[in-house]
Amino acid sequence: MAIRDITTTQKLHKRSIELTSFALDREKVLVEGTLMDRRFVPVYDIGGEVRNEGMVHHMKIRLLVKGIPPEILDVEAEMKTYPHPECPTTLDSIKQIKGMKLRGGFSEKVRAVMGGVKGCAHLTHLLISMAQEIFAGTMTHRLREPWPKPKDISEIKGLEYLVNSCKVWRKDGPLYASIKEAFGSD
Repeated sequence: MAIRDITTTQKLHKRSIELTSFALDREKVLVEGTLMDRRFVPVYDIGGEVRNEGMVHHMKIRLLVKGIPPEILDVEAEMKTYPHPECPTTLDSIKQIKGMKLRGGFSEKVRAVMGGVKGCAHLTHLLISMAQEIFAGTMTHRLREPWPKPKDISEIKGLEYLVNSCKVWRKDGPLYASIKEAFGSD
C-alpha cells in the first residue's frame, strides 16, 4: 500500500510557512516570512498540565535586501503567538544577520549566529527557509526589465547560485552545458 492510500483521521499539528517578496524601488526588495504552528488536539506538558489546541507559534521575519548576491540591509522579527513567556527574549538574535550576504554557506552562518541556545529554533528555521525566497525575489525583481546580454558566461549574475544547487543545475549536466555552449565557454 502506498502512503497516499492511507486514510487519515485525526489531524494533529500543522506548520505553515509563507514567503513573499515585494518590490520597494529599483534595487531593494522586502522579503517577508511567516511561520505558524497550529495544534489540533490538547496535549499534556512536562508538568502534566493540559495545553489546549490552537495556535502555538505565529511569527514573522522581514528582511530588506539589495543586490546580487543579495545583502541583508535591515531585519526585524516579531512573535504574535508563542508558547512560553521567555520566547520573545530571543528576538534580538536575528539582528546579527544584518549585513550578511546570501552566498554558499548561508544556512550554516545563520545557525552559527542565532541557532541553538543563541536564539530561537523556530526563527532560525524560518530564516533558513527564506533563503530561496530572498534569491527568487531579488532575481525576479532584477529580471523585470531587460538587461544587456552578457558577453561571457562569467558575466551572468546569479549563475553561481544555481550551479550545483540541484540535479538539474549540476555542473556536468545538460542545462549547464547548453549555457556554456551558448557562450562558447569550456
